[in-house]
Parts: sequence; C-alpha cells; structure tokens
Amino acid sequence: MGDARKESTRRRAVPWAVAGLWLAALVLLGPLAGEFSGIQQNRAVDYLPDSADSTQVARIQDRLPGGESTDLVLVYHREGGLTDADRRTAAAQVAEVRGTYDLAAEPRGVPSEDGSTLMYPVSSTQPGQDEEARDAFVDRVRDIAEGGGGLSAEVGGPGALTTDMNEVFGTIDAALLYATLGVVTVLLVLIYRSPFLWLVPLAVAGVAAATAMAAGYGLHELFDVTVTGQSGGVMTVLVLGAGTDYALLLISRYREELRRHEQPYDAMRAALRGCGPAILASSGTVAAGLLCLLAADLNSSSGMGPAGVVGVLAALAAMTTLLPAVLVLLGRRVFWPLIPAFGSEPKARRSVFAAMGTSATRRPVTVLAGGAALLGALALGTLNLSGGIKQEDSFTERPESITAMQTLAREYPGRSSRPVTVIAPEERAETVAERARAAEGVAEVATGRSGAGWTEIAVFTTAAPETAAETRTIKALRAGLGPAGAHVGGPSAQQVDLAESEARDRKVIVPLVLGAVFVILVGLLRSLVAPLLLLAAVVAVWGAALGIGGLVFEPVFGFHGTDPGLGLLSFVFLVALGVDYGIFLMHRMREESVRGAEPEAAALTALRTTGGVIASAGVVLAATFAVLTTLPMVGLVELGFVIAVGVLLDTFLVRTYLVTTASVLLKRRMWWPGRLSRAAEPTQPPGEHKPVAANAP
Repeated sequence: MGDARKESTRRRAVPWAVAGLWLAALVLLGPLAGEFSGIQQNRAVDYLPDSADSTQVARIQDRLPGGESTDLVLVYHREGGLTDADRRTAAAQVAEVRGTYDLAAEPRGVPSEDGSTLMYPVSSTQPGQDEEARDAFVDRVRDIAEGGGGLSAEVGGPGALTTDMNEVFGTIDAALLYATLGVVTVLLVLIYRSPFLWLVPLAVAGVAAATAMAAGYGLHELFDVTVTGQSGGVMTVLVLGAGTDYALLLISRYREELRRHEQPYDAMRAALRGCGPAILASSGTVAAGLLCLLAADLNSSSGMGPAGVVGVLAALAAMTTLLPAVLVLLGRRVFWPLIPAFGSEPKARRSVFAAMGTSATRRPVTVLAGGAALLGALALGTLNLSGGIKQEDSFTERPESITAMQTLAREYPGRSSRPVTVIAPEERAETVAERARAAEGVAEVATGRSGAGWTEIAVFTTAAPETAAETRTIKALRAGLGPAGAHVGGPSAQQVDLAESEARDRKVIVPLVLGAVFVILVGLLRSLVAPLLLLAAVVAVWGAALGIGGLVFEPVFGFHGTDPGLGLLSFVFLVALGVDYGIFLMHRMREESVRGAEPEAAALTALRTTGGVIASAGVVLAATFAVLTTLPMVGLVELGFVIAVGVLLDTFLVRTYLVTTASVLLKRRMWWPGRLSRAAEPTQPPGEHKPVAANAP
C-alpha cells in the first residue's frame, strides 16, 4: 500500500512540477524575448563575412571623421521637363536639409540630359551608427522633399533603402507570428475535431516560440551571433511548424496508449517511449543540418544556424516535457468528444494511406520509376531560374527608395547614381584616384573624407547599378587598385561579394549537411541502405521543389531574379525537415520488423499507422512556411514557396509512394548490414498490444 501511495503521489506531482518550472522560466525569459526584434541587423554589410573587401570598406568608413555616413539621393522629376520654379523648389528644399543637418559636402544638383530630372546626392555623418537616428534622418529629409503640381520628389540612395528595409523587417516578427499561429490554429481544429485539444499544442508552441526568441537574444549578446530579419522570421516559422509536428506525433501515439493503459500518466510514459526516439532523432537531424551553416562564409547564413537550432531545441523541449505534463493533468477529457476509453478499440475505418500504399505495392517498379521520372522532370525547371535578384526587385511592393532608384536608372543611363566606394591609404589616395579615373567604365571620381590613415573616394561608373557592366568595372577596380592597398566597396560591391560568398558556401555546406544527417540516420536505423534511400529521396524533392519555383517565380509571380541564398537555405531546410517524415515512417517500419513482420507488411503497417499523422504534420509545416509568401520581401517569398512545395511533395508523393515501394522492392536488404537484414524469429507478434491496467506489473 505504501509503495502504491508513493507512486500515486509521484504521478500527480511530476506533471505539476514540470508545468511550474516552465511557468517560472517563461516569467524570467519573457522580457528577453521582447528584445529579440531589436537585435536584428539588416544592412547588406551585416550579411557579409569580415574578409570581404566591401566589409573592410564599411569598417574603415566607421573610423573616418564623423563615422559612418548616411548617403541619400534627392530625385526631382517632371514629365516633359523641369520648370524654373521646380528647380527653385528643389534648391530651397536641399538648402533646408543642409540647414537642418551637418552634411559631408555641399550638395550639387546633377541634371539629366533631357532636363526632366534633377538629382542631389546628400551625405551626412550626423546620424552615425545609431539606427533610430539614421531612420529619423531619412524620414525628416522625406518630409522636407515634397513635390506637387506634377513635380515628383523622391528620396533614394543606400540610406533610404536601409530605412525602408528596416521598416519592413520591423513589422515582420509580429505579423509572421500572428499569421503562423492563425494558420496552425485552423489546421489543428480541423485535425483534432475537438473544441479544446487544439489549444494545448498551440499554447505550448507559443511558449516554445518565446523561449526561442529569448535564447536567440542570449546568443547575440553572449556570442555576437548575427541575427537578421530573415533568420528571425525563419526561426519563428521553424519553432511553430516543427513544434506542432512533434505535438501531432506525440498526441497521436498518446491517444493509442490511452486505450491500453488505465492511467494517463502510464499512457504518456508509453507514448514517449514509443515515439520519443523518432522525435529526438528528427530534431537532431534538423539541428545537425542547421549547425552545418556555422561553416558558412556569410554572417547571415552562419547566424541562421544557431538561431534555427535554438528554435528546434525549444520546440523539442516544450513538446516532450510541457506538452506531456499538461495533457496528463487534463486527463482523457481533453479529447472530448472523441475520448479514447481504456480497453476500447479504435473505430474501424478504411485508411486512405493504407489504400494508397496497397495500390503502390501492386506494381512497385512502375510506381517507383514513374515517381522518379516525375521528380526529375520537375527538377528541369531549375534551368528557368533567373540570375541574382537586384535590390530594386527585392520588394514585392516597391517603397520610395526603389522607385527613386528606378527613376535614376531611367533618366541617367550613362552615369550611375550610386557610387562605388574606394578606400585608399591616405598617402596613396591621389595615385589611387588617378588609376580609378583611367579604369574602363568609370564616369567620374571624387575624393572625400580623410582620417585614421585612409581616404574615401567615390567612383561613379557609366553602367547602371547591379548590372553585368558595373560588376566588370568593380572587379577591374579591385584588380587595379588592390596592389596599392585600396579596398573597393559600396552597395553594388556588397552584392557582388554576397553572390560570391553564397557560391562558396554551397560547395562547403551541402556535403556537410548530407554527411551529418547520414550519420544520425545510421545511428537511429542501424542500417546503411535505409539512410541512403531517405537522403536520395529528400535531395530529389529539393530539386523538384526548386524546379517548380523556376517555373512560377517569373512567369506567374513576376519576380525578376532569384535570391542568391535560395538554393543553399532551401536545401538545408528541405533535407533536414524532409528526413523528419522519413524518420517517423522508417522508425515505425523498423519497429514492426523487429516484431517479426515481413517487409511488405511492415511497410504497409507503418504507412497505415503513421500516414495520417505524417500528412497532418506535413500540411502544418508546409502551411507555416507558406506564411512567408505573404511577406513583402521577394527572398522570403521564394524561400517559403520552395520549402512549402517541397514538404508537400515529400509528404504525399515521396513518403507514401516512393519510399514505400522502394522498401517493398528492397525487402530485408533495406536494413543491411544490420541484424534485421537477415531473417529472424519475431520478438512479439506484429501489431499485438494488450491493455495495461493501473499499477500492473
């Protein structure tokens, strides 16, 4: 009696203790989570590695007199030509800007050839590195620069572009969180068909998201990890999507175990023993894949790795501790009206996935060959992916800085309005400037600030910003001026460095991700063949999803370019997340094989028992990443689209048909060289489970 009483007390105390610890952690971490959006860095230079030439330019500019400058271009335009009144208006407004702020140089108006446009480059060091001061400076200049009566006045330039990007990213976190929670809510209500049950995983996912944001803030403060608006948004989606997936798997298994165990505590222990290894391995593959991003040259990519890992680990911790505790405390009634009674059998109904699996196994070779051919054909769409996206095309809704940039490109075809910045040693500045003037593709050279042993030189090219011709000029300047100790940077040079770093990162990180995931799968499945099959499947899905993107991005969405990081980031996420569903399926298949089921029976049983939860998890994860397509940044839209499409392909084609048919064809060779690859006596009749009463031995 004493032991039974102690056991009963423990069953009541453990869930309350776990819930209490999480509540205390939430109270402590809540304020830190609120600081997460404030640490995000969204300048192009923040994305670049320290070794990049344009990064060196930005660092040296910070040490020049006045520190970092905010560069703007005031653009006045009238169709048919500017009037004298227009020019006086422009001059007066520029004079007001000069009287309000300390400018690096006297603004000089540059008219277009047809006289319809007048631009005034404006640069000030007064805002310094303070982001709020810089944004306030840009907003104030925009208030001053006003058109009217047919005269348009726009404020563009790098400083204005940064402000517009900050405004977009500043609204992303909250919008993304609420939109994702809304999508997950709708899907959970449809999946569970219960007025109460959906609230539990949703609330726990919210706790996990807050925990992840607090941890992300800690990473930045303690280890100076770069957190961008992109990585912050992806982390939010990842923690909610992956966390909901883990919840779906655990709750599905818990519902099964409640029919076999009288006490919810015992049922939850059995559920955690049953699906815990799969959830742990699933989160491990995602974390391992993301940690490979630490090898990236780009700060934005290397920072996304730790940010994503804390999101996955927060989801794992919450869904394997807090969620079980809350479910046990609420008891069976949380499943109302479909309460699983102890000793009952689930309502017999035809499994759609069992039917799909059975149809696939009738002609496994045909199904496997047809599916592989379809994925290969879709992957050909990658040939339609256009080149790197320009900054002017990076917004789905173009802000003022972009429209100003387009006006300048149209009205000044023979002269770039955005200078290439050259930083030269002070004693060699004159020589460097002369060499720059002599370089092909250079229209004008102007010497600026000097200090700390360096001189700033503005080089205006004859080509429009971010064109192939301007890129050639930048590379020629680096080749010609580098021996003199000069560095070539500025916004356009930063885009060149971004593209080159992305290309390098793909070559390094792709093999690392494949190797890390393979090792984890070998340890979980104790086989070499099954991991290779799963990796081949997810790589094929990635190629097909990227190909579908190539078929719709420009023709349907009207995007004029592809984000340079799309290939790498979509690969990391689709491989890591796609293997998740393979783990859920293969782990159950292995479980049935250990019990002695024949390969085909094991595959169909695994598909029947996990197909529904995998489909639900896939839809939830795809929907959460699809939320990214509602954001105003083309790069995030492309990333969200490719991952969402890839997850759906993986869920409904690859797992259901291709992996199942490959398992049937390989038979026991699937588990080679492990023990299961050889015929063995069953350790337990397949599918045999008995109800377990409370306190049963």
